[in-house]
Amino acid sequence: EQTAPTRRTAKTDRSIMATFTARKKILKEKGVSPDSFEESVAQALFDLEATSAELKGDLRDLYIISAKEVDTSSGRKAVIIHVPFRLRKGFQKIQERLVRELEKKFSGKHVVIVAHRKIMKPPKSGYSLARSRSRSLTAVHEALLSDVCYPTEIVGKRTRFAGDGSKVIKAFLDPKEKNSTESKLETYSAVYKSLTGKDVYFEYPVQES
Repeated sequence: EQTAPTRRTAKTDRSIMATFTARKKILKEKGVSPDSFEESVAQALFDLEATSAELKGDLRDLYIISAKEVDTSSGRKAVIIHVPFRLRKGFQKIQERLVRELEKKFSGKHVVIVAHRKIMKPPKSGYSLARSRSRSLTAVHEALLSDVCYPTEIVGKRTRFAGDGSKVIKAFLDPKEKNSTESKLETYSAVYKSLTGKDVYFEYPVQES
């Protein structure tokens, strides 16, 4: 008994083509295929490139390399999008507008964009093996801290040691951006913890009266 061939409609063909075309907005390392969530982020970027006159030109040459969701202490989820380091400035140019549009597409979940940086181990010996300081663990974690809350500037940091010897780090954000960032402080902490394993609390410096 022969099975009837599946009917392909114009709508099905358009859906397949849209998915295939959206794949150009994500390029994972070593040919790894994106998961379903990453495909949804790529599709959102492709849709914005196709429909947003404001973002179309800038998004044309940009793509991401990974995306995932993380839980925050408030119970809501946040979206972390990794982009190639060489495209970092291109994304930062449109980041405020892009994040605003992506958060609409992902039901109000906070979206954080960070550049992918590789950490190099310290050289065992010899100047010939010297690494760039920007590739050290400390430098990469510092850069990620700035990425997480971009474009808001970190105006100060304080490190304290708890009784058990653990470090408590506080990052103070520009108070002029308080209205637009206060609702995202828990997201910044959760994202940074996910990226580095370190606890950082984001606050604002106390304003002298």
